[in-house]
Amino acid sequence: MSALGENVRKHRRLAGLTQEQLAYDAGLAPSTVAKLEQGGNVRIETLHILARALHVKTSQLMASDTPEPVRGEDPTRVGLAELRSALTPPLGITDSGSERPDEEPNLPALLDVIRAGSAAYDSDNFGSVAGKMPETIRDANSAVAYFDNGEEYTQALSARAEAYLLGGRYLTQVRQYDLAYHALSGAIQDARAVQDMNTAGYAVVIMSWLLLRQGRFDDAERAAIETADHLEPRISKAPPERLAVWGWLALQAAAASVRNNRPGESTDARRIAESAAAALGRHPNTRHRFGRFDTAVAGMKGLEDELISENGDPFRVIDESTGKARFSDRAMKAARIAETDKEWNRHRLTVATAYIKVGEHDKALDRLTAVDYANPQWLRHQRMAQDVMAAIVQQRKRRLTAEMRAMANHLGVLG
Repeated sequence: MSALGENVRKHRRLAGLTQEQLAYDAGLAPSTVAKLEQGGNVRIETLHILARALHVKTSQLMASDTPEPVRGEDPTRVGLAELRSALTPPLGITDSGSERPDEEPNLPALLDVIRAGSAAYDSDNFGSVAGKMPETIRDANSAVAYFDNGEEYTQALSARAEAYLLGGRYLTQVRQYDLAYHALSGAIQDARAVQDMNTAGYAVVIMSWLLLRQGRFDDAERAAIETADHLEPRISKAPPERLAVWGWLALQAAAASVRNNRPGESTDARRIAESAAAALGRHPNTRHRFGRFDTAVAGMKGLEDELISENGDPFRVIDESTGKARFSDRAMKAARIAETDKEWNRHRLTVATAYIKVGEHDKALDRLTAVDYANPQWLRHQRMAQDVMAAIVQQRKRRLTAEMRAMANHLGVLG
């Protein structure tokens, strides 16, 4: 029996339940519980459902265990070799740190390159980001090595913090979590060194996202909420960047809490996010570096959490997102939100998940198709999209349509 299976069995017995009773309470097949307790693996989402039925935190069911042996090569390892070398250069017993370059770095030009990379990432041009990141990281390291102190050294550290943050965002998106953790740690350290707490705070937002993807719910919630508490602004005087970072931290804390079977804490965190969004909406100038954050984003994220909570209602998610409702495609277009907007498209995946839950497979596919039209590169990296398509393949009783087969192949669900 694996450590995971032993944990589930222990908590089931403490609750006085048989495998069949636990399966019934969780809405799962008895074979799923039996397989898990015998050493099988299940998805994080299934663990969350079991934890809810057992009235424990999801993290209590998870434990360290001997990992399965790796079968085959990681297809992204070679492609990331240059970026890995830039972020984690080899170390020996001699001091071979970054050598001071002969020519003085052009710090404004370096910052322009980094922010152009951020714009490319926000536009889902992942190929451009991947190709330029190694040189950008090396240039940032060289700039820090060139300046010993003074204003230029501070500017170099600030630029490197943004470069590391971009690397961490990209690497988390493509699920290279250990390397992303290294980049984000560097971003937080450099930003703190120059007292750029907005950049440091947003790096914690991405760190929390990374931890959430790894199933480290306690860590994700703690990192986000502790940082939000530290950065809590005076709402009447806070600039847009600080409000946005504070709000994103609260949303990350809410997402971690609800997945960890802590609905009360999730509700409290969402209230903080809504306060930040409302304050930002009253600000005369909402421009900032860290992406769109407003009342619509906070509301859409709340609906995403709705599907995970114990009393989540997929029909409410659908009703709030169709026709003339506040989170419908029509409302987003009326608000002049770009079709490529990640938060809108993430919400479309939430609605697709809701349609799966009520058995409307064709409508779920329509949502995937809409996202694919706007953000094809982004969609291929979304686990929620793969889950939706896998559910269509598994649940559909009739033959898959040509469109369904094409989307399943596109997302790597078939074959």
